[in-house]
Amino acid sequence: MDRIIKLVVVAAIVFGLWKYGLPWVKKLGGNDTPKTTISRGGGGGCARSAERASETWGGGIRQFANPPADLNAWSNFRGNVESGINAAEADCGCQAESCRKALSAMRDLRALVNDFDSTIRNGTSASDFVQRQESIDNQINEAADLERAGK
Repeated sequence: MDRIIKLVVVAAIVFGLWKYGLPWVKKLGGNDTPKTTISRGGGGGCARSAERASETWGGGIRQFANPPADLNAWSNFRGNVESGINAAEADCGCQAESCRKALSAMRDLRALVNDFDSTIRNGTSASDFVQRQESIDNQINEAADLERAGK
């Protein structure tokens, strides 16, 4: 019975290493596929740059969800997000479908930031911001899929 338990534990460990450890080691080893260079226009993969801009937005917007907002902190945060959007736009200078999709997402993110800015400055309530962010993230995911496919 002990032998069976040990065998099951060893099998589970081997499976875990194969399933999760091997991809992690490959990623650390720099075995990147061309997906990261397919649609470079500036300093990185287009979809990845768009994803970073979206993550900057999503990672910091919570602090401004409840009024009143610190306008200095908001201005700094907005500047960081816009800098990320600008970087993504620079990296998405190619004519590939993935670049066009990512640029569309960045236009939508810039509009979302501007609308949220109006909301903060006018003290109005937020409306469809979560749905818009989800749509932006979906566009970025589509751009990444297209980029991996070489489109």
